[in-house]
Amino acid sequence: MTNLELGFWSFPVLLLMVFLRAPIGLAMLLCGFGGWYMAMGGNPTPLLAKLKSETYTTFSSYSLSIIPMFLLMGQFATLSGMSQSLFKAAESFLGHRRGGVAMAAVGACAGFGAICGSSLATAATMSKVALPELRRYGYSGGFSTATLAAGGTLGILIPPSVILVIYAILTEQNIAKLFLAAFVPGILAALGYIITISIYVRLNPNSAGTRPAVPMAERFKALADTWPVLVIFFVVVGGIYLGWFTPTEGSAIGAAGTGLAALLAGSLNWSVLRESLLGTAKTTAMIFFIVLGAGFYNGFLALSGVPQFMADWVVGQGYSPWLVLTIILIFYLIFGCLMDSLSMILLTVPIFFPVISAMDFGMSTEHLAIWFGILVLIVVEVGLITPPVGMNLFIINSMDRETPMTETYKAVMYFVGSDIVRVIILVMFPAITLFLLPS
Repeated sequence: MTNLELGFWSFPVLLLMVFLRAPIGLAMLLCGFGGWYMAMGGNPTPLLAKLKSETYTTFSSYSLSIIPMFLLMGQFATLSGMSQSLFKAAESFLGHRRGGVAMAAVGACAGFGAICGSSLATAATMSKVALPELRRYGYSGGFSTATLAAGGTLGILIPPSVILVIYAILTEQNIAKLFLAAFVPGILAALGYIITISIYVRLNPNSAGTRPAVPMAERFKALADTWPVLVIFFVVVGGIYLGWFTPTEGSAIGAAGTGLAALLAGSLNWSVLRESLLGTAKTTAMIFFIVLGAGFYNGFLALSGVPQFMADWVVGQGYSPWLVLTIILIFYLIFGCLMDSLSMILLTVPIFFPVISAMDFGMSTEHLAIWFGILVLIVVEVGLITPPVGMNLFIINSMDRETPMTETYKAVMYFVGSDIVRVIILVMFPAITLFLLPS
């Protein structure tokens, strides 16, 4: 069996291991390990040397240190009560409108995503704050859970985003430019969800109640309470973009600033600090193990020549670049329902990125890589709320056992429709994603 055949056979083996509920990091590591062993003719010496060198080169990367810093930043934000101040501020301005409390939940998710960087953490944290309020003002269970599941996806799109950091490392792109490119699509996502809520409550008048308007003085007081989030976001993202510090330095400043804000608010004590550090360590270990498995497996794929073969074959067929892009995005949408976004990015980008890079979309190589990364991130996140196995749906459902999952499925399809419309717009008009980037 040739190395190329080994590479292609590794895909069904990997998928079988995933469907048998093997951890994705372990599945990729074992497939890479077995592939290298067979490609080397059963000689274990090169394999053991590769295992040693791959582990060192992967974890000695300075760029990876940004991940635990952003995770710690999210842990401090989650455990220090910042989510509550964000929701109260958004609710004070929007709560009296039809569907306003749901709109406030989406707005708070967007704000929290600016300091968290995780979809699942954003969905879980905002649910604790917003679900009781939604129930209190007569919002139906399915509509409430669907809103929070969709709002949670903003956590990974609005920068800073751990997934964008991983994508930048895989494709050797500028992290600051990726963060900047994600900003407008993230705002469009939040606005799209708010419009979806407005449409939903008009089509289903009994799904949402109303609440009295808040005096203007109280609104500005609630808005003032969100100052730590605003300051941290603009210092970190603005500082990275303006060149005041590198993304890694910015992540450390963000973690320190979030911790300081929590301390000044009286939310940070030894118990919270210990829980934050342990949570960061556990999540970092999980991510790094997946990164190691992906690095080993992708190294085997490079040895087998599968990515280059795929790129040459697709280009040789003469297919339209837009058709190829559409097929890839549909693939991400389907498999995003079955796998988490980090695993999908690590597993597929080394295969699909060379294919896209080899095609002519009428833009520079850098702009193409950034545009494709934002599209992939959005479509993978849509999978988190796509029935029947969207991960965000299960996170929210576990926090609201009284709502049947079928009701959540029905309501969330409105938000999936909004996401698909947004993807189509961003595909048709790349300038929406790229216009903030320096020429």
